[in-house]
Amino acid sequence: MHEVKVFDGLGNLKKVISSKALNIRSNKQLETPLLYRRNKKGGRPYVKSSKDVIKGDKQQS
Repeated sequence: MHEVKVFDGLGNLKKVISSKALNIRSNKQLETPLLYRRNKKGGRPYVKSSKDVIKGDKQQS
């Protein structure tokens, strides 16, 4: 990933986000994707599931 430059409405540079910070954010987003939802209204709470159990479903035997 490349670094990202953030500008304000007047075109002045506000900050530069490094590629390292972007990689850290990307890893966090893969672990808990609902933390980065755009529409935060409603929905079910995120439950971290194991490999054997799919979200909301119980393992059937």
